[in-house]
Amino acid sequence: MLQTILQRSLWVVVLVAAQMIVFNHIHLWGYATPLPFVYLLLLFPMGTQRWTAMLWGFVCGLMVDIVSLTPGVASGAMTLAAFIQPPLLQLMAPKDALEDMQASPKAMGLWVYVRYAAMVTAVFTLAYFLLAVFNFFHIRDVAIACVTSWLLTLVLCLLFESVRSK
Repeated sequence: MLQTILQRSLWVVVLVAAQMIVFNHIHLWGYATPLPFVYLLLLFPMGTQRWTAMLWGFVCGLMVDIVSLTPGVASGAMTLAAFIQPPLLQLMAPKDALEDMQASPKAMGLWVYVRYAAMVTAVFTLAYFLLAVFNFFHIRDVAIACVTSWLLTLVLCLLFESVRSK
C-alpha cells in the first residue's frame, strides 16, 4: 500500500514537473498543447475504487493548475476523467482479467489499450478545453485545439507506456 502511494506520488511529481518545464511551452501550429499528466489515470489497476482515482486525479490536476495558473481547469478535467476511468477499464478489460490487472498493451492487447487510452484522454482533453474557454464564440479554434491536443497527448501517453513497460 505504501509502495503504491509512493509510486503514484512520484508519477504525479514527474508529470507535473514535465508539464511545467516542457509541455506548457509547446503550442504546435498555435493550437496543440500536450497535456500528458492524464497518463497518471492510465496507471490505475482495474480494482481501483472510483473515489481513489478521483482524489488522485483532482490532486494532480490541482498541482498543474497551481503551476500553470489555470484555476480549476486541470483539476476539473482530471476529476471528470478519473470518474470515467474505472468503469471504462472494466468494460474494456479482458473478461478473465484479475481484479488488480494494470492496463497495458501486454495485458489488454495493443489496440484495446490504444482505444482505452484514447477514450480517457479524449474525455480529459474535451473537458479541459471546454472549461478553459467556457464559451462557444470561437468554436472552430476550440475544436482544432481540442483535437490536435488530444492527438498529441495520446501519442505522448502511448510513448510513456512503451517506455514504462520495457
